[in-house]
Amino acid sequence: MAARGRGALARWAAVGLLVAVLVALPTVVAALPADDADVPAAELRAVVLTSEDVGFSGYAVSAGGLALPVSERLTDVADLFSDRTLMRVWWRGPEEHRVDVVSGAGETGVHRDPGGTWTWDFEAGTATRGTPASLALPTPPDLLPAALGRRLLSEAADEELSRAGARRVAGRDALGLRLVPADVASSVGRVDVWVDPASGLPLQVEVFAEGAGLPALDTRFLDLDLAVPPADVVAFTPPPEATLLTAPDTEELIAQAEERAPDVRLPRELAGLPRRTFQGVPDAVGVYGRGVTLLAAAPVPGRLAGGLREALTASPDAVTDELGTRVAAGPLGLMLVDPGEGPAYVLTGTVTLDALADAARRLPGAAS
Repeated sequence: MAARGRGALARWAAVGLLVAVLVALPTVVAALPADDADVPAAELRAVVLTSEDVGFSGYAVSAGGLALPVSERLTDVADLFSDRTLMRVWWRGPEEHRVDVVSGAGETGVHRDPGGTWTWDFEAGTATRGTPASLALPTPPDLLPAALGRRLLSEAADEELSRAGARRVAGRDALGLRLVPADVASSVGRVDVWVDPASGLPLQVEVFAEGAGLPALDTRFLDLDLAVPPADVVAFTPPPEATLLTAPDTEELIAQAEERAPDVRLPRELAGLPRRTFQGVPDAVGVYGRGVTLLAAAPVPGRLAGGLREALTASPDAVTDELGTRVAAGPLGLMLVDPGEGPAYVLTGTVTLDALADAARRLPGAAS
């Protein structure tokens, strides 16, 4: 047993050393000169949006500085946006890829296939099957530079885009594409996406809050091989000794939440942002805005409102007034609205605290 324990310790010590080396690499590589190219911003964006089927493999790291005041039920999401996450990725396409999260404490792999996902927790020996969902909480694959860059640029207007020079990322010359949101309510100062011009893959994405000098979120490739990985590397079959689990059905949970949600009619506009529809978003939830400027509003039962209120008020930067309690974590705003009558509401999104307050005043039953 002692020898077995020493073997496990040595294994994770080696992993820890690997993490340290990989995380240090971008600082060294970024010091090398990069060749720029005369590619217009709109043209570079168009190339990015067609890169979803480009095959690749490599290492990526995501670093967030958002101290999110959330409950224990959302600690995994909070960790994604507040900690450093090292990922090893094999990408054959949007419905066929694998992302392993590597840390000194263990390793977890997410294998995507057309029927859903397998999440393999190596240390716990559990394999969890999940089905595709149109509405789901963020997971490590969502923070890959390629996926996040495409998502953030997908609704940008041409006048919001400009070029931002070039830099070296993952040993490659990357062209800078800067997005500055035009919406007054936006709390995002800018998004810098660094693109491999040949493949269109975003190699690094930096999200800055308004007026901030350091990114609230920085995700980048450390190492990248632009070749389609073998299918057997991506595919997953649970080992015989694995404990098989089934993830909660997201669509069923949404339907249940709709049944319990108070019957309210949300306005067509909040904080100057028009309401829009997304597949899988229940009618009780209002989503407003576009691109990187989004605001979500939803009524919440009293038992949930109490826990959220406690978490928000614990923040030293929380603002509490007759409308409720609101707080900003970098470019992300979060507010619990305490109306004089009717249900409580949660507002969250990449909008300013003033925009949250303005939206709160326009909710049904809210204090004026």
